[in-house]
Order: sequence, then C-alpha cells, then structure tokens
Amino acid sequence: MSSADESICLSFCDSEELYIEELRQWILENPHLNAHRDDTTILAFLRVAKFNVETAKSKMRNYYIMRKEVPEWFTKRDPSRPEIQELVKLGIFLPLKKYHNNKLVVIIRTAAHDPRRHAQDDVFKTGKMVLDVAIRENFTSASVYGISAIFDMANISFGHYRQLTTSMIKRTVHAWQNYPGRPQHLEFVNAPLYINVVLNIFKSFMSEKLRKRVRVHFSGIESLHRVIPKEILPIEYGGRESTIKQLGEEWASKLIEYKDWFTEDETHKAK
Repeated sequence: MSSADESICLSFCDSEELYIEELRQWILENPHLNAHRDDTTILAFLRVAKFNVETAKSKMRNYYIMRKEVPEWFTKRDPSRPEIQELVKLGIFLPLKKYHNNKLVVIIRTAAHDPRRHAQDDVFKTGKMVLDVAIRENFTSASVYGISAIFDMANISFGHYRQLTTSMIKRTVHAWQNYPGRPQHLEFVNAPLYINVVLNIFKSFMSEKLRKRVRVHFSGIESLHRVIPKEILPIEYGGRESTIKQLGEEWASKLIEYKDWFTEDETHKAK
C-alpha cells in the first residue's frame, strides 16, 4: 500500500469491530460462500479493501469461489505430505525474518523445483500454504503495509515455462488480486532478456494498479539492493539473515504446527 493507503487502514483502527460485524453479517446472509467468520480473516479482507465494505465483499466472494474452482491449490493441504515438505525445504516461497518499510518480504524462487518431478499446481499450492501461515504470523505487516515479493528467475528453463499455461497464469493473477494480503511490489531478479514475453501475458490479466507494481532487474542482485536492503536478505542474496536452506527448514516446521488449522481451513469454500 501507499503511505496514504496505510494511513486509511490505521485510521479505521477504532472502528474495526463495527466493520467486522457488518461483514460477518453479510457472510451469514451468504452461506453458499462457506466463508471464514473469524475476526482475523474478516479484518484481513477489510484492510486489503481499505475498509470499503463492498470491495471487501467482492474480494471475499472471488476468493471463496476460487477455492472451490481450483481444488488443485486448495485441497489435500496436509503440510506433512512429502511433496509439500520437499517443496518448502527447496525454498520455493520464503518469507523473510525482517520487514522492509514495515512490509513483509517474500522470495519466490520460480525455478527452484524440478519441473520433471514437481507439478506446477503443487508448487502454487505449497506457496499459498506458506503465504497463509505467513499472513497469520505477520498479520499487521501483511494486511496493513502489504507484501514485497521478490521473484528470482535464476536457472529458469524451458521446462518451467511449459508448466505455465495461459489459464494457469490467469488464475495466478486472479489469486494475487483477491488474496487477503496481496503483494504490493513485484520485483523480478535474475531475469532472462526474454522475460517480457512471459510478463506481458501476466500483465494482460492484471489491474492497472498491479501492473505499475512490476519491476524487472536485469543488472543482477545489486539492482535489487537499491530497493530491498541487503541486510535483511538471505546470505545467497548478499544479505546476513540465514541461508535459503535454513529458512526452508524453518518454514517446513512452521507449517507442521498449523496442520490442524489447514484441516479446518480446507472446509471453507463456496458450495
């Protein structure tokens, strides 16, 4: 969010309960969505919508319909499943330990997995599981200040590109724009020269606001350091905060702590 957007969210702190109850009543009047009714989830959607209740309703509606229509991402989310543990430990989606300008920073390693071994749907599912937990663990940062996402394109191959069908790209962008804590900055690093071919497909499904948040770094990690302080990055990115392996193992363990939560969460989707 911009500074103005952050101020809007913070200014509603004293009246949050009233907005939460209004949106909860709407959820009760729309049982077909089978939406979460807890304060945390409702507040996340309100904050992303800058407390515009109608916008929050639209995002919630889209979100729970998506959970029904894309079972590949929102079912069988047991974090102890071997393929999920393996992907988390590979570091396909790594929330960092320190914030930047109060924003949650995540590194998405787009080519960390072997496309011959891992289905792209499993990669996206696992990433969303980590994101769900990261939002809950860093609630104010993710819901008020937003998420800075670093997409590392290093070692991306034709096999990785083949996994990204146009329909999958469209669903991915739809998820970004309706998730309760969407990225506020999309930084692409280690990008090949032909990245714009793929990015143009992504951008075709983005809102104008989200398109303006995309930035490509062709000059290596040093360019990223001008946007995200290297001190908060993993050692492999020139930083001082843990290694990719350490972060992956920590998040694999953290997801196991949420095993019961994932079981209950899976029941929430449109009917």
